[in-house]
Amino acid sequence: MRFHLWMFSQAVMLASFSLFFIYLHITGDITKYVNPKYIWVSQLAAILFVVLLLVQLFRIWERNPHDHHCHDGCQHSHSISSRRANAVSTCILLFPLLVGFAFPPVILDASLAQKKGVIQLPVEGSERQTDSSDAGRQNGEGAGGRHLSEKEYNEKIEWLKTAPVIEMGNELFAPYYEEIQTHPERYDGRKIKLTGFVYKEDRLKPHQLIISRFLITHCLADASVIGFLVEFGEARQYKQDIWLEIEGRLQTVRSHGANVLVIAAERWKVVPPPPHPYVYPVSIRIL
Repeated sequence: MRFHLWMFSQAVMLASFSLFFIYLHITGDITKYVNPKYIWVSQLAAILFVVLLLVQLFRIWERNPHDHHCHDGCQHSHSISSRRANAVSTCILLFPLLVGFAFPPVILDASLAQKKGVIQLPVEGSERQTDSSDAGRQNGEGAGGRHLSEKEYNEKIEWLKTAPVIEMGNELFAPYYEEIQTHPERYDGRKIKLTGFVYKEDRLKPHQLIISRFLITHCLADASVIGFLVEFGEARQYKQDIWLEIEGRLQTVRSHGANVLVIAAERWKVVPPPPHPYVYPVSIRIL
């Protein structure tokens, strides 16, 4: 029996990747990287890494080793270039592992919002799919990735049109935002309550700030910022990235030739960041 150091190092890397994915799922941190609707992809990856690990374990030891001798017609290379290539590929694979284990997941904040800009126009807060399964219903409030039938979705929007107070919860934040921004005149004068982080732009006045959320369609790479412009006298004292709960009334103002909704804040308070800070589009099942 001969021990293969290279095969052993590959097994260690596969074990590390498996543990990393399992750790993300156990702690729930996986939702800080991807839309919960696509968690099954990372679960599949974890299973694949475990299977590859089991296969690799049997390759660490080789039975009946024999020496290889070159002859005059030998055509394969015996240079060290392949070893260097293996070393480079190993370093490339080790880097994300070291970063993943050494640094906790970072929540997106106003610094990224400053680069991307806030979308205060209608966004895709829902997506339709032909799927009759109930996958995703177990995510619960705040976990995102919710699935609704077309009937349920329409009922939620109808409720929004007549609700005494518009509650912008995590679960339906994106579709409600889409509806409100699409029909601003319909919601003029309505009471609204929402939570988000403070974002400020240079063009804003001292009594203005934007209460924002990151909308994740698939993963962090496609994150976009959505939010409402809020006005109140004490706005200047709140710095960026502070989370506020705001209650107030929606008002339609004319800006750059378009109707824009502004929240005239009546009550506000500082709150801790929620365990699930991102919002996601709602998937509508077409039965």
